[in-house]
Amino acid sequence: MTRYTGLIDQYRSRLPFAPEVRAISLGEGRTPLIRLENIPKLVGFEGEIFVKFEGLNPTGSFKDRGMTSAVTQAVHEGSRAIICASTGNTSAAAAAFAARAGITAFVLIPEGKIALGKLAQAVVHGAVVVQIQGNFDDGMRLVKEVAETAPVTIVNSINPFRLQGQKTAAFEIAEALGRAPDYHCLPVGNAGNITAHWIGYSEVSGFTTGANTLPPELRNYSTAQIVSNRPKMVGYQAAGSAPFMRGGPVKDPETVATAIRIGDPQSWKQAWVVREESGGWFDECVDEEILKTQRFLAEREGVFCEPASAASLCGALRDIKAGKIAQGSTVVCTLTGNGLKDPDIIVKGGLQGLIQVPAERAAVEKALLDRLA
Repeated sequence: MTRYTGLIDQYRSRLPFAPEVRAISLGEGRTPLIRLENIPKLVGFEGEIFVKFEGLNPTGSFKDRGMTSAVTQAVHEGSRAIICASTGNTSAAAAAFAARAGITAFVLIPEGKIALGKLAQAVVHGAVVVQIQGNFDDGMRLVKEVAETAPVTIVNSINPFRLQGQKTAAFEIAEALGRAPDYHCLPVGNAGNITAHWIGYSEVSGFTTGANTLPPELRNYSTAQIVSNRPKMVGYQAAGSAPFMRGGPVKDPETVATAIRIGDPQSWKQAWVVREESGGWFDECVDEEILKTQRFLAEREGVFCEPASAASLCGALRDIKAGKIAQGSTVVCTLTGNGLKDPDIIVKGGLQGLIQVPAERAAVEKALLDRLA
């Protein structure tokens, strides 16, 4: 049996890396595409809903797909340090892959707006963490400014190699289904992921796309057709951080879904291309809906995702109910991160199901029987 060694080796013929380029990998990718069995019945949907659980990547989010690609290229070019702005998941991935490569990671995070699980990852992997008195958009501006003179490589999604790694999720979905889904729903923050997925679907269906940010001279990889269709791409934002719904940047974005708390998306133009080319749309969900869906998915299907991830399923279920997503269709929802990234949000919402009783058999039996009655 051939040992799996990560995305770059798996899809090298479809990525802009020559055979001799050393892949910086943690075995990312190959995340499960889980068919929901209970929720479709509960909401009266006659089609299929799958969730692509990216929270089972090595650092617990989809960012690992892009980071293996960005860091591989940075090391190939001789870079000794990388830098990123992050709401949490990017910093965790950057720190881990930098450690793997033996280089330094600098991460800028917003003050008081990052889940502790994500911050802990950046710290434990040895990154130099700089907390700024501002939000993600301030951090992104500073990263761009610093990189103009400092000897560092930016590994945010403005790095085109990030999107090249992230597009592989579409490859895996097409391979698992034998076709592309009818609809692909994603949370949208910086909009790099919805862009990357569209690039991936376009390549495996033999199309080109205006959303591909890689310079033409680097697109020398295989785009052989393996499926015949492309999905409608649907992006959902948190209502307090929804620049695509407001028609421009949101100055002070706010949402419990911190991973998509971004007011000025870096892949703004590309994401509009995706909407136009795919025939999809953008929409928004309020925080209460997002958190309700997070619990609904965990309680009914056993899948625990972080709040931002739940925006994809939250919006999809609402659009199914409204008839915007057709009955009988195949829907894939990307779950971008693991729920263990931000357990505090569950604790704050109340530990439902927690029962306190004396350490006595009778009390325990009564609690069980009361619950089963």
